Amino acid sequence: MNKSLKVIGLAEVMLAVLKREIALGMRQKGEVLTPLVFFMVVTSLFPLGVGAESNLLLRMAPGVLWVSALLAAMLSLQRMFATDYADGSLEQMVLSPTPLGLLVLAKALAHFVVSGLPLVAIAPVLGLQFGLDTRALGILMLTLLLGAPTLSLIGSIGAALTLGVRGAGVLLSLLILPLYIPVLIFGAGAVEADAAGLGFGGHLSLLSALLVLSLFFSPFATAAALRISLE
Repeated sequence: MNKSLKVIGLAEVMLAVLKREIALGMRQKGEVLTPLVFFMVVTSLFPLGVGAESNLLLRMAPGVLWVSALLAAMLSLQRMFATDYADGSLEQMVLSPTPLGLLVLAKALAHFVVSGLPLVAIAPVLGLQFGLDTRALGILMLTLLLGAPTLSLIGSIGAALTLGVRGAGVLLSLLILPLYIPVLIFGAGAVEADAAGLGFGGHLSLLSALLVLSLFFSPFATAAALRISLE
């Protein structure tokens, strides 16, 4: 009975942190608009730059859309813990009886909701510029739904490691971009595989496995990185 009450209490704390982070992110319009505008501008420049060759645009589409979404999601990573670090609330989180990993997980999920979910929603509209059909757009959205939270979870590790460091933005990119490569390969590869008639189930399975691994390992790694940064 006590264990059940404890689990319920932890879930309520995590939900409260998640709601708080989403509310704060929505108040700061740049948290939502900056990645979204970046995503729209970058993807719109490619059709203008390479011309209206439909076959070329179709071949480029998965990679361009996925790389643009990946870079857009990175724009707000640096601020994931920066505000809490500046006002001292991060130290209170570390000293809280609630496991730090759960609080970190809530913040990473909030980052996905605020910065990643709008990218998933706008991706089909941008995909029309490249001539993607309805099936390809659906697969693209599905891969982004699986991949974007993985990007937020992995990115939280880099954000914690570079907390309070000068030039953190560049260092953060160098740390996490190599870890993002598998997500990029399987995300873009799913759309390409379906277009080639090879099936996309394997790519989705691998993306799902990456998401599960990130959900399990990233909160612990981020919590450890935060403790190191605060020492």
